[in-house]
Amino acid sequence: MRSFGFLTQLILLSSFYTALVQSTESEVAIDDDNGNLSQTVRGGVGLIQTPTARMAKEGSFTVNYNDIDQYRFWTASLQLFPWMESTVRYTDVRTRLYSQSESFSGNQTLKDKGIDVKFRLLQESYYLPEVSVGFMDIGGTGFFSSEFINFSKGVGPLDFHIGLGSGYLGAGGNISNPLCELKDSFCERPGGFTGRGGKVDYNEFFKGPASIFGGIEYQTPIEGLTLKLEYDGNDYVNDRAGQLKQDSKWNFGAVYKYNDWDFNLNYQRGNTIGFGVSYNFNMHTVKQVKFDRPPRPIENATPAESIETLNRDRLYADLANEGSFLINATHQEGDEMTFYGTQLGYRDHDEATQRVGRILASELPESISTYKIVENVAHTPMVETTIDAQEFKVAAAYEQLETDIKSSYERQDPSEQTMDNYKPKELSGFLFGAEAFWIQTFGNPEDFYLYQGGAFVNTGYAFNPNFSVRGGLKVTLLENFDKFNFLVDNEQTALPRVRTQVREYVTRGAVTLENAYVHWFNRIAPNLYAQAYGGYLETMFGGVGGEVLYRPVDSSLSFGLDLNYVKQRDFDSETAFFDYTAFTGHASVYWQPEFLPDMQLTINAGQFLAKDKGVNIDFAKRFESGIIVGAYAAFTNVSAEEYGEGSFTKGFYISIPFDLFSFAPAKGRGRIPWIPIGRDGGQMLQRPVKLRSLTEIRSPFYD
Repeated sequence: MRSFGFLTQLILLSSFYTALVQSTESEVAIDDDNGNLSQTVRGGVGLIQTPTARMAKEGSFTVNYNDIDQYRFWTASLQLFPWMESTVRYTDVRTRLYSQSESFSGNQTLKDKGIDVKFRLLQESYYLPEVSVGFMDIGGTGFFSSEFINFSKGVGPLDFHIGLGSGYLGAGGNISNPLCELKDSFCERPGGFTGRGGKVDYNEFFKGPASIFGGIEYQTPIEGLTLKLEYDGNDYVNDRAGQLKQDSKWNFGAVYKYNDWDFNLNYQRGNTIGFGVSYNFNMHTVKQVKFDRPPRPIENATPAESIETLNRDRLYADLANEGSFLINATHQEGDEMTFYGTQLGYRDHDEATQRVGRILASELPESISTYKIVENVAHTPMVETTIDAQEFKVAAAYEQLETDIKSSYERQDPSEQTMDNYKPKELSGFLFGAEAFWIQTFGNPEDFYLYQGGAFVNTGYAFNPNFSVRGGLKVTLLENFDKFNFLVDNEQTALPRVRTQVREYVTRGAVTLENAYVHWFNRIAPNLYAQAYGGYLETMFGGVGGEVLYRPVDSSLSFGLDLNYVKQRDFDSETAFFDYTAFTGHASVYWQPEFLPDMQLTINAGQFLAKDKGVNIDFAKRFESGIIVGAYAAFTNVSAEEYGEGSFTKGFYISIPFDLFSFAPAKGRGRIPWIPIGRDGGQMLQRPVKLRSLTEIRSPFYD
């Protein structure tokens, strides 16, 4: 009877849909930029409780807050590719406590983490609908675990959606599971989650009761206002918040869009009012207004008549002020002149080269036919850019209709001659730097949001370009980590405690010794770099180690190897150690595949800190703004039971260029990590210097 009633309503909606198709010439109702799409209460593009087949514009990032009586949801949804949407979610269950121990979590309500993904199978055309398949709450405790397939078709101001879901979305069971006819194992859905949570439960996919769900969105004549009607496939009998009363399967809602904000109001289950707010921006297009002078024009330039009459002081000042290129050595031989220095401002190599090239073209005499710009890192020539002066001037002055300024210069590994001619005046001296830090963690037993902020103060002394001694202090200025009241996890673990005592380390004092070590670095062959280090290497470990990296200029592939012998630091002392020691190291491959533009895959295979062996895989996507979003996971010879809660190491991060916060061109980045749960397996040593970062300008991904 439930199925018959729903199908009757569905036939009426389908008839209305058919009539509209016959009376409209519109191909697709949704705007080309997908600007009118909105989020469900649990995050992701959709109606109210149910998702749709629609996808936001690539790079779209939406953060949401929704309040629905028993639940509060904090979610972030990212359109990583045109065909893939991902959502992370925190759920606050108001009807349950975090734990029954008041000394542990007080009166804090239950919190849960979840991850959703949705993939587009077919893009909408004139006759065919958009088709997507999705998976909700994968790899977690399964509060809202669901699988679904969706169909969406737009007609004028209306957008029709229909889907078939199992799990949470199909709990109402208004239709027989079609897959149950094929195999009996699809008739029942296993309960709970496998292992210790955190694993993708493939054995649950599309099993158990199923429901048809769907609805309509109407873009009203009022700008920014969308109305929603939804048929819900859930019955809320076995909800995590307890059995929820459902007086109606139909949900109603309205969304008002104002600039980048969405405000929604809805009426669910025939008895519950919900509301929420969302903020959206696009990671491709986000940018900061810059107060920067335009590149120097060279049409009416008056270069020096000869090298002898060149005003070097003015040239060096202009290179720093207009090109953000700080000179520390030059060399002139015949018709070539080489400039060694550091690019301080421009992230884009072509923009930096062309700005510096224009300054050189307007100042250097005509007798200099080749400019060489050598970028240094740690007093080591890293990349040599050779500019053909005549070709560059023609292109920069727009003397031909079709000019390609990039063809006038070439990046390459510094030649042996370039290395030999590098003779900077300053080879030794004191080093000093400071950077802010902000550590935050969500969903903790003591408080939902814990934070710690301050500065890393770094100092040292360089004896020569290759050898130095360095150290850093962590100065905490603002925190609420004093709420940590469960410092030692008493659970017996199969693995050494290499990371799970993090609370003891981060709460040991306002000023702590982050690291102190000696460091050697050099280019040992063309395209090959090496380093060695020893001392207090990171917050939790000290020891000795070394690394080599093969990284050709502008190559999509590079290879590295690091080996380390480490000992665990004592969290009750700045200088003492525990007895635990380990060999750890990895062979690494860094790949930017041509068939996946703006992507980088990193594979680290070897032995981790807890002496487990395996591989760590990191997958990063770069957007046009320079923002990078990445995810990683470590798979080792440790079982899910030995690993503990979470089953295996995994995490996500966003890397944001400082340039997006500055009114002037700037280099450098900040990283915001999100680790659902940290355990001891699959943990890598946080080396104080990584050759991959040190040599980034050779084949830029993060720069």
